[in-house]
Amino acid sequence: MNEQDFLAAYDPRDYPAVAVTVDVVALTIRDGALHLLLIRRAAPPYAGHWALPGGFVRPDEDLAAGARRELAEETGLGGERLRRVHLEQLATYGGPDRDPRMRVVSVAHLAFAPDLPDPVADTDADEAIWLPVTALTSRQLAFDHGRIIDDGLERARSKLEYTPLATRFLAPEFTITELRAVYETVWGHPLHAGNFHRKVLSVPGFVESTGASTERGGSRGGPRAKLYRAGDARLLHPALLRPAREETVR
Repeated sequence: MNEQDFLAAYDPRDYPAVAVTVDVVALTIRDGALHLLLIRRAAPPYAGHWALPGGFVRPDEDLAAGARRELAEETGLGGERLRRVHLEQLATYGGPDRDPRMRVVSVAHLAFAPDLPDPVADTDADEAIWLPVTALTSRQLAFDHGRIIDDGLERARSKLEYTPLATRFLAPEFTITELRAVYETVWGHPLHAGNFHRKVLSVPGFVESTGASTERGGSRGGPRAKLYRAGDARLLHPALLRPAREETVR
């Protein structure tokens, strides 16, 4: 049998049905705290439970396009602002019983960007919110989204150690103090200002000076802070380790 004859006789109904979804762990920093985008489901299964934005992949789109569409539907982002959002595949979740409807495999994605707008609930949601990650234990989560969120938070925290992605939480120009605030917020640990400043400037290609400074000094006066932009590095060497991991390396 040649390939054309094989495909003509092929019947997908001979095999168990499997659906593919995308779920998005979307993170941003608001009011100095790390926030996660959640929607409250309007219909079964898990009606009334909180869940990650996501849905079934359409026949005409790839996985990344499906994740961006779901994120756009819940945030109202579009065009250049949507393209500025960092989006990467996180992991695949395919437990046989993770969805009571049928066998559903979810390809989760991690997204983060600065100043993401207030969410707008889509047609399949009662509500959409930015929730501080410290308040997650107060929410009943659908499916296996608790596990996906834990994996997404750990991925974000670890990527800040060895990549310059912390700069994606900031405006195109920023101070070292603002960059340190991102690390402190995502890691949940205060950092020594002087040590952090020294480490950042010692990593080739992490940041580069704009040659400009802030319009005024800090809240307590003093000199104006220098402004930086993201450099061309893709990996940080040496890495900026979390305080707990620094202790183990020593």
